[in-house]
Amino acid sequence: MEKHEEENGSAISKGDNPEEEQVEEVTKGGVVIKKRETWARKMDFLMACIGGSVGLGNVWRFPYLCYKNGGGAFLLPYFLAVFIAGVPMFFLEVSLGQFMANGAIGAWNICPLMRGLGFAVTIIRFLQNVYYNVIMAWGFYYLFASFASITTYLPWTTCDNEWNTKTCVRSIHDAINALNATNTTTLEARSLPSNASIALASNISEDEAFDAWSMNASLWTDPTTEFWEKKVLHLSPGIEVPGNVRWDLALCLLLSWIVVYLCIWKGIKSSGKVMYFTATSPYVFMFILLIRGVTLPGAVNGIYYYLVPTWEKLADPQVWVDAGTQVFFSSSISVGTLISLGSYNKFKHNCWKDCLVYTGVNCGTSFLAGFVIFSILGFMAYERGISVADVAESGPGLAFIAYPKAVGQLVMAPVWSIIFFIMIILLGLDSQFVGVEGVVTTIVDEFPHQLRRGYRKEILIAFICAISMLCGLCMVTEGGMYVFQLFDYYSGNKMIMVIAFLECITVAYLYGVRRYYDNLTLMIGYPILPYMKVAWSFITPIFTLAIFGISIHAYSELKYNRVYTYPQWAIVLGWMMASSSIFMVPTVAVISTLRGTGSLKERLKHLLLPRLKDHQITPNDLHKPINDEPLMNGHMNEPLNCHMIDLTKV
Repeated sequence: MEKHEEENGSAISKGDNPEEEQVEEVTKGGVVIKKRETWARKMDFLMACIGGSVGLGNVWRFPYLCYKNGGGAFLLPYFLAVFIAGVPMFFLEVSLGQFMANGAIGAWNICPLMRGLGFAVTIIRFLQNVYYNVIMAWGFYYLFASFASITTYLPWTTCDNEWNTKTCVRSIHDAINALNATNTTTLEARSLPSNASIALASNISEDEAFDAWSMNASLWTDPTTEFWEKKVLHLSPGIEVPGNVRWDLALCLLLSWIVVYLCIWKGIKSSGKVMYFTATSPYVFMFILLIRGVTLPGAVNGIYYYLVPTWEKLADPQVWVDAGTQVFFSSSISVGTLISLGSYNKFKHNCWKDCLVYTGVNCGTSFLAGFVIFSILGFMAYERGISVADVAESGPGLAFIAYPKAVGQLVMAPVWSIIFFIMIILLGLDSQFVGVEGVVTTIVDEFPHQLRRGYRKEILIAFICAISMLCGLCMVTEGGMYVFQLFDYYSGNKMIMVIAFLECITVAYLYGVRRYYDNLTLMIGYPILPYMKVAWSFITPIFTLAIFGISIHAYSELKYNRVYTYPQWAIVLGWMMASSSIFMVPTVAVISTLRGTGSLKERLKHLLLPRLKDHQITPNDLHKPINDEPLMNGHMNEPLNCHMIDLTKV
């Protein structure tokens, strides 16, 4: 290890291996800069990955997709997608962050021409952070409503509230009683009080009443839906009618961002500890709900609908699209967070082992969540006398309508409701921790001289949280649900496959898959499966491009609740949001080329040369420096003591 004297005379320790640096602060050019953090324990990284990626997508999206796409048969394309794309992409992003020890932008110094990928994923992650915390606000709202009802009944279980309409009925039994009371098959009566007898009047049979219920099903509304749309959201007729801000929701949104800030403002040292609770405790609540769910009448029917295989569904290309996008969505691939989390690992950390453990936990959580959700949905269908297919939901419809409706029918309903929404909040919060940390890490690594000083990073985190909350206010207006769905549908889901494709091409062909494989061997200490080279070079890019092509071919414009059609200007806004991320890849490449010197060929050659430090160069590299001057980190002129490697000589 050598000593370097800086301009101010102070000495700092610098070695080939960053793990050897023991100082808490690094002095460069007379400016005191805090040393970049690393995980305090090896387990911290794995817990952060589990907490950040295992979230609401596992609970409210996977079970519904499994049911919709052939039940148990869906597991075949799902696990194939995990093997073909999930594991290779997860390991690629984590290992890249660990190898380069930099955020989502700086990590692509392995091929500076493609630094735009870092900007693209940062934009996607920021947009996701904005709308994801709105879900937490809804969760807090329901949690507070559950606590307020602990000695009475849940407000979404009756039709006797001020926000309920005359078309509100609690269940089929109430509807039949209402039809009997009016001796008509038209909808003219409110539901009976919650303690009404379900005995039928003699003038209309149960079968006739059930038929009347079925014919008028579109006219009846249930109290859970009315609580969600009329009390919580105050839902307006459409996105063109934004209405007023729902200040109770706005306060819940503020609370959500305050919790996020307090958990991450001290960096990974604090958020890593919080993750041990937020990443593990949802499993406790999940098992409690599972035990209660499987003991309910009708639970077996729900689980049957969840698991029974329908093999002919596998011929539908949309099934494979759903499998691929679910793997990417639940694993947080192509949104930059995995690169940022991996960048805090020590250089010799065995991230390959973590990748395999994480894959098992992620898939197991999704599978377990299906039993939790469909056991309750089976009970709900049993109580209402309808098919499970009629109550199966995904997304907010599951978390805030279907599941609360089922919980409301249990004994001690407020207690079960509290448990459920605590689980929802914890699942969302740790994903949000990681999402915000990913954006912060990327920015700080691009401006280390300015932001690793004093409390500037803490101020930056506060600023990002404040801006995100202000952007999220448009989603807690009376028309906010339409804005939320627009963000959810367009912000990243359409482009993450393209980004994954470009990441594979960059590593496999522009940087060199053999070279990267040697880097991983140097970093981990032993060769990983050769399959990874084949996956990054051929299998994964072909799969991601095919999934993107099929999804574009099967594209349908966004609708809310299968009824409301978005105006054309909103669709255009959505596509602008979707393209804003991927547009950064060519934009950054063009700007970098224009800022270079020499001929176009020389500029491109310069931008294809990786920026590596000494400890990142393997013995197999012919690493004669092309330029004796120290390279610069982006535009910040931070000396890195690294080499530009001429790949034509490797």
